Amino acid sequence: MMSQLVPLYDKKYTCAICDHSFTTKKVRSRFVKVLRFDSDFAPLYADGFENPNFYYVNVCPNCGYSFTEDFSAYFPPGAKQIIQEKISSNWNPRDYGNERTLQEAMGTFKLAAYCSTLKKEKHIVTAGLYIRLAWLYRSMDEHDQETRFLKLALKEYTQSYSTGDYKGTQVSELRLIYLLGELSRKTGLSQDAVRFFSKVIEKQKQSVEPQIIQLAKDRWHEIREEQKLVQG
Repeated sequence: MMSQLVPLYDKKYTCAICDHSFTTKKVRSRFVKVLRFDSDFAPLYADGFENPNFYYVNVCPNCGYSFTEDFSAYFPPGAKQIIQEKISSNWNPRDYGNERTLQEAMGTFKLAAYCSTLKKEKHIVTAGLYIRLAWLYRSMDEHDQETRFLKLALKEYTQSYSTGDYKGTQVSELRLIYLLGELSRKTGLSQDAVRFFSKVIEKQKQSVEPQIIQLAKDRWHEIREEQKLVQG
């Protein structure tokens, strides 16, 4: 008898801080089904399917160092010591290596964002953690917390854009500018949003991402309509 394929499998890691080997769950892609994406690329998963974001972060059960596939192998001088002081020395060993609840998943993102900041990871990496955390809060209709983490993501994406540290990642310049616009819109910064969306639309001639151009046009029109209603 062949054993039935289950959604989660174990992946092995070695912690870069304490050299502890551990396994953590990941989701097999065939058990992921996206119905649609929100305007800030948050995926809406079909009922009965797994949300891979629950298992996006790897947490060392021994020392608490939390990281993702996006983290670089490089640690700036002194970064490991800082992580040991701030996280490992206060860590009560606990294991996130099994099936995770929504609350546990949120906890892993907060740990990873803290580690990312202490490690001085790229802004684009820290931004990715904050936006995913905001999406998890959105799934619970916790609007205040969602907005809080969207603002933190916006701050990191802004830094990424100004320093250019997104180059060479999966986030294109156009996608980043669109995200700056959309997160500005979602956090009430309409003027900034219009500015970024206009910037995206200006690039339509040389763009290879027509769907992002269209998203920017849609959002731009939405803001204009809202402003007309307010002024009306």
